[in-house]
Amino acid sequence: MNGIIIINKEKGYTSNDIVQIVKGIFKEKVGHTGTLDPLATGVLPLLIGKGTLCSKYLINHDKIYTATLKIGIKTDTGDITGNIVQRKDFSKEEIEFNRVSNALKKFVGEQEQNPPIYSAIKVNGKKLYEYARNNQKVDIPSRKITIYDLKLNSIKDDEINFTVCCSKGTYIRTLCEDIAESLNLVGTMSALNREKVGQFSIENAITIKELEENLKNSVFMEKYFMDLEQIFKDKQDIILTPRAFISFLNGAKLFTDENDGVYRIYDINKKFVGVGVVNKGILKRDIVVN
Repeated sequence: MNGIIIINKEKGYTSNDIVQIVKGIFKEKVGHTGTLDPLATGVLPLLIGKGTLCSKYLINHDKIYTATLKIGIKTDTGDITGNIVQRKDFSKEEIEFNRVSNALKKFVGEQEQNPPIYSAIKVNGKKLYEYARNNQKVDIPSRKITIYDLKLNSIKDDEINFTVCCSKGTYIRTLCEDIAESLNLVGTMSALNREKVGQFSIENAITIKELEENLKNSVFMEKYFMDLEQIFKDKQDIILTPRAFISFLNGAKLFTDENDGVYRIYDINKKFVGVGVVNKGILKRDIVVN
């Protein structure tokens, strides 16, 4: 099988845990387009077989999350799984709905964000969490991110729930801490659900249990498994002559009048055969299905 299946990741699993489970199910090469922490749940696109070759087209997508910010404590990891490093009392007035809603509005737009020390970002060839575990100091370079939308959903007791639409590379743990700080409080992320990654949404996601139970159900699999042709459904087609088709399969460069970009490639019988890239009037093979 070559394509993508969207897993609704459950709490407690690492992204690699899910990859290994699905690899065992399909007996194929499996990869993902971006990790979710064990605490997080929701959309985890998994690339199956030659679907792994699509990774470069799928890693820069915007994302939508629903997160819960717990007020009153701060942890070393930025989420509820870490060790508490600070406590601070607060009043109900300090997390009043309108006050919090107005604070969230200030985070919309392009900005610099400092990633958390407990992250997989590499500095000088070493992952940040390795520095943290060894109690080593390191200068963490900021990243440019964009918050497209930030909406307050509810406030219950000491927890603020909000939905955020953001660019690739945004750390919601850091956003939670920054929101709390903007309210002159401290806080940490207590829950996170990824609802959408690019074109892949939670409505199209299934749990590992549902996948295992319906693996031989052709109707179910047809609904939830996206093959390579579907992945590139928004791209234009190029139909090759028999001679050009052989050249394409052999990796030869073909001259074309098409504009630069990614194209779905079909043979003369309109059978999907893969994906090609046009650059400066030259079509070159990128992914071949068979």
